[in-house]
Amino acid sequence: MAEWVYFLHTPRDNFAATMTAEEISVWDEHFVRLKRLLAEGTLILAGPTLGQINTGIAIIEAPDEAAARQIMEQDPAISSGLASGELRGFRVSLLRGRDG
Repeated sequence: MAEWVYFLHTPRDNFAATMTAEEISVWDEHFVRLKRLLAEGTLILAGPTLGQINTGIAIIEAPDEAAARQIMEQDPAISSGLASGELRGFRVSLLRGRDG
């Protein structure tokens, strides 16, 4: 299984502190989905960058780029048009608690 990282680019600076009620609702759906992907073993890690620019990062496992792209594009934050997605191949080289 290959590893992939996708970035969620938010629509404006300081997004986390300025979200509207509608944006919060979409981000809640996004978070529920990430928790499901984690439970299923697809998600390796996820979280936002902090500060003025709140880029989201999700590292996933998928068999190929098409499958990884589908996972990214089905993210509610991206499918809603609220955030844009950027997919790249990735390799987890070191991870605490994971055999080297």
